[in-house]
Amino acid sequence: MSGAASASEPGALEAHLRARRAAGRKLLVPYVTGGMAPDWVDVVHALADAGADAIEIGIPFSDPMIDGPTIQQASVRALAAGTTPRAILGELARHDVGVPLAVMTYYNIVFRAGHRRFARALADAGVAGAIVPDLPLEESSPWRAEAEDAGVETVLLVAPSTPDDRAAAICAASRGFVYGVGVMGVTGERAALASSARAVGARLRTITDKPVCIGIGVSDPGQAAAVCEVSDGVVVGSALVRRLLDGAGPAGAAEFVTALRRGIDG
Repeated sequence: MSGAASASEPGALEAHLRARRAAGRKLLVPYVTGGMAPDWVDVVHALADAGADAIEIGIPFSDPMIDGPTIQQASVRALAAGTTPRAILGELARHDVGVPLAVMTYYNIVFRAGHRRFARALADAGVAGAIVPDLPLEESSPWRAEAEDAGVETVLLVAPSTPDDRAAAICAASRGFVYGVGVMGVTGERAALASSARAVGARLRTITDKPVCIGIGVSDPGQAAAVCEVSDGVVVGSALVRRLLDGAGPAGAAEFVTALRRGIDG
């Protein structure tokens, strides 16, 4: 029996985020690279306990197109340690962290596994969503169909340069939430929040009623709060991963996410 929701019925990730938004909460989605350290699953638990509303898990790939130096370094560590997609999903299957999980990876991994096989592997691991940034809308239907059939929501991205008509089509097809790209370029910390981050957040909220979360270039609690003034939430990756690369561990990750939570809660 299929685990998919109907096209008009939100899946587990979107329903969870909508409910928290309806309760007046701004959404916080931290990112961690799977396999980057032996305690990465402990980090995931710590993020949930510290106030994450959902967590993005990176499945490392050798040739990422949107990841900047920090997440690339984490991916290299993970791959050097022998991390595979199967190993990451196997670990996730053994843990319930209490909030929805979404994986982020590249289409090469999805294609090699096969759409149906990969979608069902995600579902079997308890993963609610998938972000595949190098899969364009026009070529995504076969994957999205298999993902939906398995009950996995495909989160699509809208860039600052995306025209309104295309942004509307992406929002209509996106499930879970709409990922607004805060700045043109790769992931990474920025000293100041790009004006495009707030602009894309405000624009998307006029296009869709789905949860809108802004990521890429959001680096600290102040920037996260500024983004959340015009969007439903924020995705923070590189700033957290850098701390983990520097040895912060689960406790340091929780401390940073607690600071982000306080920042966006005001």
